[in-house]
Amino acid sequence: MMSVVLCAGEGTRMRPLTYTKPKVMLPVANKPILEYIIDALSNAGVKDVILVVGYMEEAIRNYFGDGSKWGVNIKYIKQKKQLGTADALKSASHLLKEEFLMLNGDSVIFAEDIRRLINTDSLAMGVFNVDNPKDYGVVVLNEGRVEEILEKPEVPPSNMINAGIYKFTPEILDFLESTPISKRGEYEITDTIRLAIKAGLTVKAVKLKEWLDVGYPWQLLDANECVLKRIKAKIDGEVEDGAHLKGNVVVGNGTVIRAGSYIIGPVIIGKNCDIGPNCFIRPYTSIGDNCHIGNAVEIKNSIVMSKTKVPHLNYIGDSVIGENCNFGAGTKIANLRLDGGMVYATIKGRKISTGRKKFGAVIGDNVKTGINVSINVGTLIGNDVQIAPSAKVEGYIEPHSRVF
Repeated sequence: MMSVVLCAGEGTRMRPLTYTKPKVMLPVANKPILEYIIDALSNAGVKDVILVVGYMEEAIRNYFGDGSKWGVNIKYIKQKKQLGTADALKSASHLLKEEFLMLNGDSVIFAEDIRRLINTDSLAMGVFNVDNPKDYGVVVLNEGRVEEILEKPEVPPSNMINAGIYKFTPEILDFLESTPISKRGEYEITDTIRLAIKAGLTVKAVKLKEWLDVGYPWQLLDANECVLKRIKAKIDGEVEDGAHLKGNVVVGNGTVIRAGSYIIGPVIIGKNCDIGPNCFIRPYTSIGDNCHIGNAVEIKNSIVMSKTKVPHLNYIGDSVIGENCNFGAGTKIANLRLDGGMVYATIKGRKISTGRKKFGAVIGDNVKTGINVSINVGTLIGNDVQIAPSAKVEGYIEPHSRVF
């Protein structure tokens, strides 16, 4: 079976992280989101994969190549303008002669659920039960069949939503040309499916056991936790006497864990890192390659991307830190409001709830802070920002800014 994976969009809600890399290449447990999808497809026996690319496509092409490393054969189709999911499928339609899967490239799914979709004897849609259905396309079911899809309804009829993974036959392609443009100015696959249902085609609902949407930067932390729960301890680097590793901790080749470091898994640390001495790394933390985590640093439930340095007297909690950042001594990120309330963040000019009472900051690539910088809860900092010593930072900071 062939699979079409949609990877063309920028992911504007994931800014500032997507200013410098496509959304599907953002790391979770030190691997791009898209890699988990390709792994799952390969493990489910799907060997022919079409990646529909667009925004910063070279990052995807350079990383995955022909797919042989993952046991799949990858072909690339460029969506010249990001005009929606139905348009993305249309761009790949000339390659689709038999049954195929279609997936969004920005969610985490596993092989078992893909197999269940493959084994469905008709068109199928993966559905999932969520707490906040108003943010998704809510599906109305009738005896296991999809009867209707309601996009972000004010009063959802259920908590069952469309997870953005489908099994199609070539019949679905017949409805692409007649798919209308949506209110968002896009051609959406959900409208295509509605046309197919009205024409009498059966679309079965397959309830997924595990699925994670990564639509906002803080949802990377949920995906990171989900993946890290599955890791097993593996030490390829050096652990000095006097360092303590508890639980499932992965240490990459060339990494040194220095004396006095205390690490509680699940934690993954990449290659060629310098960790410690005397640092504390708490559960559900991912540290990329070539990082330095130094003396009296504490990191908890966070993603720290490659080549970032957190060297002296720093605290990072419940945060996502980009590549090649450098924290001055005493830089700390707050992750809890004084009143204990829900943390809000500014996305596309609008303040929205993160759904988390503990959430620190999202920091883009190449950010540098001076000593004793304080970063408040819910702060989003763009790439290539420089922050002066003793500054207090909060809200949304545009890329290439200087903060004093």
